[in-house]
Amino acid sequence: MIYSKHNIFSKIKESDNYFIVNLLNGSADILNPAEGSMVQDFLNGKTIPAEFHENLTVQGYLVDPKEEERLYRTKYLDFIDTRDEDEIQLFFVPNYSCNFACTYCYQDEYTTAKQGLTNEVIDAFFNYVKTEFAGRKKYLTVFGGEPLLNSPKQKEMIAYLLKLANDSSLEVCFVTNGYSLVDYVEILKTASIREIQVTLDGIGSVHDKRRFLKGGGATFDKIVEGIDACLSNELPVNLRMVVDKENITGLPEMAQFAIERGWTKSEFFKTQLGRNYELHHCQATSEKLFSRISLYETIYEQVKQHPYILEFYKPAYSISKFLSENGELPDPLYDACPACKTEWAFDYTGHIFSCTATVGKEDESLGTFYPEVSRKEELINAWENRDVTSIPECSTCSMQLACGGGCGSVAKNRTGTVCSTDCRPVKELLELGFSAFFEKN
Repeated sequence: MIYSKHNIFSKIKESDNYFIVNLLNGSADILNPAEGSMVQDFLNGKTIPAEFHENLTVQGYLVDPKEEERLYRTKYLDFIDTRDEDEIQLFFVPNYSCNFACTYCYQDEYTTAKQGLTNEVIDAFFNYVKTEFAGRKKYLTVFGGEPLLNSPKQKEMIAYLLKLANDSSLEVCFVTNGYSLVDYVEILKTASIREIQVTLDGIGSVHDKRRFLKGGGATFDKIVEGIDACLSNELPVNLRMVVDKENITGLPEMAQFAIERGWTKSEFFKTQLGRNYELHHCQATSEKLFSRISLYETIYEQVKQHPYILEFYKPAYSISKFLSENGELPDPLYDACPACKTEWAFDYTGHIFSCTATVGKEDESLGTFYPEVSRKEELINAWENRDVTSIPECSTCSMQLACGGGCGSVAKNRTGTVCSTDCRPVKELLELGFSAFFEKN
């Protein structure tokens, strides 16, 4: 029996205890210092007590390599079968224009096409969806730019889009800056809204220094008014806070604001934190950006000082949150990139893209749905075939089934190829997560 190549083993942050996790076998254990030392002894070629050796074998941490390889292939096929039946998220971009001038916008270098959205384009999109994704579970997410610009023409187009979504029995999500939400509530109520994602980067001036109107102008108060209007009309809100070193200290204040406003008590309210990072081009102040692990180390310390943050936002710390809430590990993640599998993106110019990270980049187009249907099959196949079995670096990584290879777009930007890695700091996140969700309790 050998030590499984899928074991993730490390010491829990601020503890003498250790954890060991194996996503392939579905095992997770906390080890006391003596047990942790025995695992280290085994890794160093030393003999360990027979009883402990047997325990490691029973839990699947010591394995027959041939049996492990068979299990790996079986669970991979299960993953593919399940993914082929998963719900597809279809993004549609009605425009790339925006009324904001956010300091970290990654679309600020996009060239806006002269033609605007028309009913004909919307019709072509729904016809493509009906044909290409027939028989699949799916929902629509309207993205931008800013899709909810406050103009008669935009309202007319969004209303028509929602009508066709209703006709197609599609639930709809919106990703919006939230500035014109109040003006759109009645239109949104005509559809089956799954959620409305709105961004607040802090309260008051903290937000307004980062997300302001073109030409200047505060936006915080009006967005808050829009969130209130959505919740009072039972339109689900997913509040996103984009964080970096400039505004992370405002997380406790943002959490307190949401709690006092009653948002966190609403069944129609949830939150997420988005890490500000470089996507398509370098940000002028890149030194303000967190790495993945440094962000969650900072959140870990803030939660210790302000536990009420967890009422507003509960960090996942890789698979730690799932394990703590469900009492078991999630299924092995052979692929973390949904592009061209369970996610596609489309825009008002008639182009097809792999995902939200590539939508709008002319050189990333995978074909068209308007004025004619065309598909670049070789490029599509590259996205479809990307998973940990096709990325050479993943084959020897013990974190592969928790990381899933990361984001294909970020990997492609870094290396020039989709089948390369965007590694996640899984072990370090688990060190934090086991401390936060298990040791502290």
